[in-house]
Amino acid sequence: MSGVGTVSAQIAHFSEPLRLKGGGVLPAFDLVYETYGTLNAAKSNAILVCHALSGHHHVAGQSADEFGKPTANVGWWDNIVGPGRPLDTDRFFIVGLNNLGGCHGSTGPASTNPATDKPWGADFPVVTVEDWVDAQARLADRFGIDAWAATMGGSLGGMQAMQWTLSYPERVRHALVIAATPKLSAENIAFNDVARQAILTDPDFHGGHFYEHGVRPLRGLRLARMLGHITYLSDDQMAEKFGRRIKSGAGSYSFDVEFEIESYLRYQGDKFAGVFDANTYLRMTKALDYFDPALDYGDDLAKALARARAGFLVIGFSTDWRFSPERSRDIVHALVHNGQDVAHAEIESVHGHDSFLMDDSHYHAVVNAYLKRIKL
Repeated sequence: MSGVGTVSAQIAHFSEPLRLKGGGVLPAFDLVYETYGTLNAAKSNAILVCHALSGHHHVAGQSADEFGKPTANVGWWDNIVGPGRPLDTDRFFIVGLNNLGGCHGSTGPASTNPATDKPWGADFPVVTVEDWVDAQARLADRFGIDAWAATMGGSLGGMQAMQWTLSYPERVRHALVIAATPKLSAENIAFNDVARQAILTDPDFHGGHFYEHGVRPLRGLRLARMLGHITYLSDDQMAEKFGRRIKSGAGSYSFDVEFEIESYLRYQGDKFAGVFDANTYLRMTKALDYFDPALDYGDDLAKALARARAGFLVIGFSTDWRFSPERSRDIVHALVHNGQDVAHAEIESVHGHDSFLMDDSHYHAVVNAYLKRIKL
């Protein structure tokens, strides 16, 4: 099966102000997006793919350069999108976008604040999952899509897919909530705070206005990514991939990089810090922390989900300790309590939280079987 080939990103500009959950207002904003497949005449075959913390609009295919030629940049979920794949572009119209506050083209902290003609920096408001869904709804309006055939995502993307069923219950027919959780545990919030502190205490952060100083808080962002990456992998996978192996020539009894896992984490941290924005990282992790649909319902998730009208597919992974399969079961139990339509799968995988990104035949078969039953 071939993929979707070369794709070019598009920009949608919205001039109407967007009021945010935290009280801030964006006077106008841009969303960068890509599409795969063709929207049918009834506009009933559209699937919204929501990205996770460090994701973006480039879901599948190869990015095009300024001359329209393919680059080496392959989409982060390329293995699941394309003709004959679970997200079958011969049948569905797939939309991926970069959320507000992002650093891949959509309006975010590095964008120009029209009030100052300088980058927003620390003045860019904190955004929530609900805010993202509201912005996504405007993109759906732009396409003339009254209701998504499905909303879908892994991790933070799964939270967005779920929030769609609550913010706009009449506008989504199915939700695929993968490797997600109905709210973060104290441990997860703690991981996020340590990551943020690494950025906030970097001398090059300058209170979030580092753009004006011509520097970037690379050390803090690097450490934040290293910490996060540990939580994305399972213990078994880390042991199998790296064990206690020492790099060739190491053994100096110093603080140099000696173990292969140390080398790997530093590589991942450096790579990430070179392409991501520190202010965006702060806001993405805060959106994770704030997500809690049951908060206004006395911590009763069933009551919170009762207004959803969509069918659900909820998937967890056996070795995911960041958002454990028990948290997926919490969502399922709440939906079952309400008598709502829900299918559930717990996939055996060695890949930890990152399992939702992997080309796993069992996992993809579950997604494929569910999407095939969607009537367009």
